[in-house]
Amino acid sequence: WLLVVAMVLMGAGRALASGPAEAWYVDSVQAAEGPGAELRTGLARGNTATAVALAVGTVCGGGLPWVLGLGPDPGARLVEVTAGVVLPLSVPPLLGALIGVGYVTYVLVALSEPPRAPATLRGVLRDVPVTMVGGLRLGRGDVVVRRVLLTAAALGGALAVIELLTPGRAAELTGAAESGAVLFALLACAGFLCTAVGSHLAPRLARVAGGGERAVSVALAGMTVGLVVLGCTTWWGGPSALVGAAAGYGLVYLALGAVGPNQNELLHRRVESRGRATALSVQSLALQLSGALAGLVAGALPPGAGRWLLPAVGVVVMALLWLRRPAGEPPDGRFDHETGSAVSASV
Repeated sequence: WLLVVAMVLMGAGRALASGPAEAWYVDSVQAAEGPGAELRTGLARGNTATAVALAVGTVCGGGLPWVLGLGPDPGARLVEVTAGVVLPLSVPPLLGALIGVGYVTYVLVALSEPPRAPATLRGVLRDVPVTMVGGLRLGRGDVVVRRVLLTAAALGGALAVIELLTPGRAAELTGAAESGAVLFALLACAGFLCTAVGSHLAPRLARVAGGGERAVSVALAGMTVGLVVLGCTTWWGGPSALVGAAAGYGLVYLALGAVGPNQNELLHRRVESRGRATALSVQSLALQLSGALAGLVAGALPPGAGRWLLPAVGVVVMALLWLRRPAGEPPDGRFDHETGSAVSASV
């Protein structure tokens, strides 16, 4: 039951943190530099830092228990001192909790906001349905916001399938579960690093492609190629399959990094400040829900390329949609999350 409570708290924290920090950043930049302030570079740097941190966390989480077993075996000493309460495997999550405390402290100090009316727990719970309805209106009333949400759903499905199938595929390619686990750990770290590179290159991709919409389309096309390569490697054998799978995996996460800053920059251009955190939360919700559904579907399908190629369909559809009808910037206003319609910039 402790594990259930921990996962519920982690999930709740992730949901609550999915939008406010980025919304605060955009609001702060626009307050300092005006509504036309350049956002993409800052968003790209934030995504790059996040991806690098995930890569470092992956290495530390997997390597610390192993390091504690080397030499004089400090892990055994740790178990002895704590009477068996803290194991070597306990060190990474405890370190993560310590980092979390530091993160919360930093947020309280650095993310200053104007005073707000005090809120009660009952009021917060009462506003949840209103917030959800407002989020649905975002996608209904603005074509760009709708595309962003649909893209999040397509990405969620693709990532869920990859995360579900890659451990088993790694074991198949290496011939054993143990070596497959090592390969998967390396791939996970490499994937985060590829995401960091993609995020770093996102502003340059937008300049080369001729705008954020086309940059998203190009990145999604690259992700489609990566998914197709992953699917095709199920028909191969030997070292070529291993190299192809690694290349496809890296391409998927490289493209993922390039998508994020470009599509979120478009989103922030269309949404009013008061609806920005809601928009980001609904985007995260679309990604998570589609990922849960895609995982169930992929798990029910027979082994083979079809399970890898299925999410590629949704990704390529979104790539074509972004390319076929470039939406551009709103001519005279942004999006009001309360009415579900475009509003004048003077409002």
